[in-house]
Amino acid sequence: EVQLVESGGGSVQTGGSLRLSCAASGFTLDAYTIGWFRQAPGKEREWVAIMRSDGTTKYADFVKGRFTISRDNAKNTVALQMNSLKPEDTAVYYCSSLVNDGLEYKTYWGQGTQVTVSS
Repeated sequence: EVQLVESGGGSVQTGGSLRLSCAASGFTLDAYTIGWFRQAPGKEREWVAIMRSDGTTKYADFVKGRFTISRDNAKNTVALQMNSLKPEDTAVYYCSSLVNDGLEYKTYWGQGTQVTVSS
């Protein structure tokens, strides 16, 4: 069964750092593109960062230079290191991947982890 489980959220002050982790099971992370998304209250979910199977990365402009996505193939996890956090980074953060479950490609989402940045 394909599953994604996020952890590492919490509350920090402006300028602080948090490291989110996404543990994958049921598939091998490095065979697919994995992404981090976020959704703030009253707003639509938005893309934050992705890592492709070849290890290349891409970031949304609003996190460039502050956030870093990385992957641990041995642990089958992907992390999002978030530095210089701002109040506008407050959101529920999700990891997601489009995975072939043996029958078809499906988009899988984790349950999300709350990040709150206070001023």
